[in-house]
Amino acid sequence: MAVPKPDIFPGVQFIEYIEDIPALSEALRGSVRHHRHLCPRQVLGARIGLAGLQALATAVDQTKKELLVIAETDGCFLSGLEAATEVSVNHRTLRVADYGKIASTFVHVASNRAYRISLQPDVRQKAWSYTNGSEHRHYFAMLTGYQLMPGPELLVCKPVALKTPALKLISRPGIRTICDACGEEVINEREVHLEGKTFCRVCYGEDGYYSEQKEK
Repeated sequence: MAVPKPDIFPGVQFIEYIEDIPALSEALRGSVRHHRHLCPRQVLGARIGLAGLQALATAVDQTKKELLVIAETDGCFLSGLEAATEVSVNHRTLRVADYGKIASTFVHVASNRAYRISLQPDVRQKAWSYTNGSEHRHYFAMLTGYQLMPGPELLVCKPVALKTPALKLISRPGIRTICDACGEEVINEREVHLEGKTFCRVCYGEDGYYSEQKEK
């Protein structure tokens, strides 16, 4: 599919990035196709996505089918991340561990090699220096600065080790069982086995996102 030209998105501030990350403009346009606007967090998602792919490419011979990305927030950030990497929740190549951080970990599934890409702590203030004094609105300063800032000035890249192996996180297709306590089906090997019985994680006692309420 051809990449839309900037004038298809009136008012969107694209910067032709032609130096060390030539794919950035294309990723941002891909994000705008779904998001209908461009914001600083989309730019950060795209920058982090491209940096993660670069980090893994220097360590292992990876393809996108061997990639798992764990994002630490949702929203606009994910739009840029998905456009840059082509990962997605529905293809089980993207997971969200919502820590409220602009960061993601990129995992080569077969080898379990992983890199976490996060932001340098002062990028909001650094963004001003990329506007040549012509922009007095912080939002648009960030929108420009995050596109132009060199990678090492914008991002931190560190090798990390997953607590749970990537293959176990992804699991195998077609695996399902029934919780002996609530009777609900459990897929993707998320069950817990105890004393010969099978439990979903909620019935096993792990903290869940909901609690049962008695009907009035």
